[in-house]
Amino acid sequence: MSEQADHRSLDVPEGLGGERVDVGLSRMFGISRSKAAELVSAGRVDLDGAPAAKSDRLLPGTRLDVSFPIESDPLEVVAEEVEGVGIIHDDDDLVVVDKPVGVAVHPSMGWTGPTLVGHLRGAGYRIATGGAPERQGIVQRLDVGTSGVMVVAKSERAYSLLKQAFRDRTVDKTYHALVQGHPDPLEGTVDAPIGRSQGSDWRFAVRDDGKHAVTHYATLEAHRFASLLEVQLETGRTHQIRVHMAALRHPCVGDLTYGADPTLAQRLGLERQWLHAVRLGFVHPGSGDHVSYESSYPDDLARALEVIRDGA
Repeated sequence: MSEQADHRSLDVPEGLGGERVDVGLSRMFGISRSKAAELVSAGRVDLDGAPAAKSDRLLPGTRLDVSFPIESDPLEVVAEEVEGVGIIHDDDDLVVVDKPVGVAVHPSMGWTGPTLVGHLRGAGYRIATGGAPERQGIVQRLDVGTSGVMVVAKSERAYSLLKQAFRDRTVDKTYHALVQGHPDPLEGTVDAPIGRSQGSDWRFAVRDDGKHAVTHYATLEAHRFASLLEVQLETGRTHQIRVHMAALRHPCVGDLTYGADPTLAQRLGLERQWLHAVRLGFVHPGSGDHVSYESSYPDDLARALEVIRDGA
């Protein structure tokens, strides 16, 4: 019987041109570089139909095909604590966490790294049973490469009410994003539908046939090479801020998948997009009071911002 595998295909974006195959795999699929190297060594990666080597260099537009092995249960939650996950607030109804970069919210096809759901189970937290088994209690998500504050439901009532609040867009979701250049105007709204990028199952783009997506932004700081924005989301599409900023031709610094300058990212020591969920506000499902929780910048983003402030 042949081995089960999850096949992913996408075109190499401009920002990853010249990178080694294992580095590009790590960035595009949110996996560790060692895992990417294992996939290449196992012959699971093709470039334009030919087997790739770890040291091969990527060319923009090259077709990358990856075959991820599927274990007996690819979406099984591994209950183990994850270093770096912070607990901002905890009560009978919900737990508010500070998610670090490199951690997925829940298991998914092709992801073999740590998950927030697994951490909470490993740490002994009781999570609401609503949702699919691998994402119970999850009412929102952050990308693997995005850090910051998020909420997970513990009681069934909290799960139902929080899920509805996100649907009704009554949750205040505030991010800070360091983007290349200076948006014009300095404050505005992007109202543009988002869908999967043509020919890719990983990237997204502004598309006429996409889902409604609205992003509000305001410039907090303007520097020589980049601007720090405060961003508020009305909707919650996958990669929404990253896609909308790229559509404005001001991608998040370090976001090579969406056209960021790799030279600037390297100068700042960034290995992911500069994007952080700084504040989350909602009506508490237990007390009925409006509550708000915040997360400070992690070390890699704080260091990069200081370099920019110093005129990098």
